[in-house]
Amino acid sequence: SSAASDVYKRQVSTQSTWGLLRWQMDKDKTKGEEAPEELSKIRLTLSAKEIKPLEDVCSQILQKTKELNFKFRGPVRMPTKTLRITCRKTPCGEGTDTWDHFEMRLHKRVIDLNCPIKKVKEITGFKIEPGIIVNVSFPQFHSFFILFTN
Repeated sequence: SSAASDVYKRQVSTQSTWGLLRWQMDKDKTKGEEAPEELSKIRLTLSAKEIKPLEDVCSQILQKTKELNFKFRGPVRMPTKTLRITCRKTPCGEGTDTWDHFEMRLHKRVIDLNCPIKKVKEITGFKIEPGIIVNVSFPQFHSFFILFTN
């Protein structure tokens, strides 16, 4: 019985050795090759006070995405937020009731991309003008990251 168990142990050890060698050879074969990257849903939210620079950045992002052959959706124009402040003109509070009205408009665009997470830096790797805020979010992870703020 001890001789039979020794033979069995040798068979198991040679099988596991061949399995280990086969695994190592497969690992070495794929060492030089890059595995295809998994596509992720990425949402870029761009905000700015002025429309023209915002539209320029959106068009550059879409152009770069088309060059890399990734799918995208957008830019979706979100409703403009108008922030208004009304205050008295006179600092002392006396005199006629005259008022100043100030407003600031915030424009927002949303672009959805289907690309690997590592490619986002390549897509947005150009000079973004000051005053434009680019937020990057990953809907499948339910998390929120700020990539660029100028």
